[in-house]
Amino acid sequence: MKTIQILAVVLMTVLLPVTAQKADINVAKSSVKWTGNKVGGSHNGAIKIKSGAFQFKNGDIAGGTVVIDMNTITCEDLTNEGANQKLVGHLKSDDFFGVEKFPTATFKVTKATKFNNNKASITGVLTIKGKSETVTFDVTKSGSVYSAKLEVDRSKFDVRYGSKSFFDNLGDNFIHDIFVLDIQLVF
Repeated sequence: MKTIQILAVVLMTVLLPVTAQKADINVAKSSVKWTGNKVGGSHNGAIKIKSGAFQFKNGDIAGGTVVIDMNTITCEDLTNEGANQKLVGHLKSDDFFGVEKFPTATFKVTKATKFNNNKASITGVLTIKGKSETVTFDVTKSGSVYSAKLEVDRSKFDVRYGSKSFFDNLGDNFIHDIFVLDIQLVF
């Protein structure tokens, strides 16, 4: 009987550290900021996280999912309310993200390296407008805050408006295909 108890303690000691621990994203404290560039300027804003959780194993990312609420997209650089609402409405339209049909975007972790000097590399599947692409980017951790800068090629997700990837007659009236997401996840 004593041997079984000792074996149970040994197994718990060995197996417990390798079990992944789930941590929910604090959506109120986390943020996703976006920047889109065009000839002669740029626009920027934010999008709220709807939900998400990561699994951690020995302090390293072992998996996870983030769900973005595309209906919450805002513009922060236009102070004229009419121009601001016009841009946000256009971003929500089928020309861009089609949020009526695709109200969320998701990212699912498929692979992550171990943290080295508080930095790791994450690979996962990003889904926007029902199109999925594998992306890889670096993440930095500071306490319970995980930060990343992700460059997204919108043409891969069928976001066509003003894209030279789809239209060759735009001249200088094009919008760059790459937009940037500055992400801070708080657990």
